Amino acid sequence: MQIESLKVFCDLAETESFTKAAQINNVTQSAVSQQISSLERQFKSLLIERSKKKFRLTREGQLLYDYSKQIIQTYDALHSKLQEVKDIISGTIRVATIYSIGLHDLPPYIKRFLKEHPTVHVHVEYRRANQVYDDVLGNVVDLGLVAYPQRDAKLEVVPLRRDPLVMICHPQHPLAKSKSMKLKQISGQKFIGFEPDIPTRKAIDKILKENNVEIHTVMEFDNIETVKRAVEIDAGISIVPMSTISQEIAKQTLTAVTIDDGDFFRPLAALYKKNKVLSPAMKQFLSILKEEK
Repeated sequence: MQIESLKVFCDLAETESFTKAAQINNVTQSAVSQQISSLERQFKSLLIERSKKKFRLTREGQLLYDYSKQIIQTYDALHSKLQEVKDIISGTIRVATIYSIGLHDLPPYIKRFLKEHPTVHVHVEYRRANQVYDDVLGNVVDLGLVAYPQRDAKLEVVPLRRDPLVMICHPQHPLAKSKSMKLKQISGQKFIGFEPDIPTRKAIDKILKENNVEIHTVMEFDNIETVKRAVEIDAGISIVPMSTISQEIAKQTLTAVTIDDGDFFRPLAALYKKNKVLSPAMKQFLSILKEEK
């Protein structure tokens, strides 16, 4: 029996999916099935009740999962300590990030990190916010990057920074003449918003409601890039994170106006699963992420 087989079993138990367990461990679904069958033969016990409708561990399977998790955590801690003793920073860091962070905030940090630690491979997946949480909890990735982090007993949340929210509009829009504005000034305006389930949309809706500001939502999109393109053709105004519009401001395709009657910002955070042993590479990556640009 190898520790890799125990890890595959734990990943299967946590994701309840042969497909996801295979993806996490870079093997085929057939290989996952073979390793589970091998464990069942070795322990002479049925570990999983195989049903098309529901995945469930047997009593023996739950026992194996509980002890295997302890074994894997001890092994990971040992491996991490050995790397620290040898001053080795290498390996792979798997990151899931929402689009706006991945496209606009993350690149300079990755560039700096890889310059300092060229033997580390950083693999980045661009996901919707709910998928980032699922990937972290399911061990598909090591770290998640989100805005407006949700508290979860199974997750560690590492605050990063606060990204100011600004109003953006076409350069010829009447509101473009002001450097700053009161939130009330956008009342009745045509508004380009994010889709309702996106955390930034929920936060903006809350801000508008608290300030008794009513807008006319004409379009909704699931990513920041499409929101910006709609504003560029003067389809409406929007409220977006300042960090996402530097290129458009430089090219003068958009105008940003600060909102000066409140503390409007978007909190960013990194997530990882509780009890996860962080490798030296992951610790260094988190340390860099917490620094200002």
